[in-house]
Amino acid sequence: MNITVSSSKDSLAEEFAYVLKEMSDTGEKIHVALSGGSTPKVIFDYIADELGDDILWDNINFYWGDERCVPPTDSESNYKMTVDHLLSKVDMPEENIFRVLGENDPEEEAIRYSKILENELPIVNGIPQFDLVMLGMGDDGHTVSIFPYNIELWDAKETCVVAVHPDSGQKRVTITGKVVNNAKAVAFIS
Repeated sequence: MNITVSSSKDSLAEEFAYVLKEMSDTGEKIHVALSGGSTPKVIFDYIADELGDDILWDNINFYWGDERCVPPTDSESNYKMTVDHLLSKVDMPEENIFRVLGENDPEEEAIRYSKILENELPIVNGIPQFDLVMLGMGDDGHTVSIFPYNIELWDAKETCVVAVHPDSGQKRVTITGKVVNNAKAVAFIS
């Protein structure tokens, strides 16, 4: 696994955008897990503004590493943030977008999304493998939606699980550590 670390949001946005372009240029189908939060907005805006017409969107499949259990139009939805800052500005085929259905029952959705990943991604070491996973870290120390208080979810045997925000009690569907650790590359943003 390759881990990419950058010193600023702007340099990370540029680097991430060019990595995505290079990956799309291979002509192979690329599987990318996106992050939510505020930092990806800068990256998504940069991609849309600087390389939106140059990336071969037909070659990229987007997934989410985690999603809050809210409808896709909710301001807290990671999917909605991605639509607002990237997907509404580029010509990506709808069939290449695999969102977590946050409006569904969380437990059922974790199972459904696990099956999506297991059917769409290559299986390497018995685990779905992303080409690239974008990770961030919340102020409370969580990544994907695995919080310090429930760190045991990182080592869960499942591909996706339901996590609960320690303060709000909001449920979230998240990929687990085995999926993150199996990725070909990880971009960690904070």
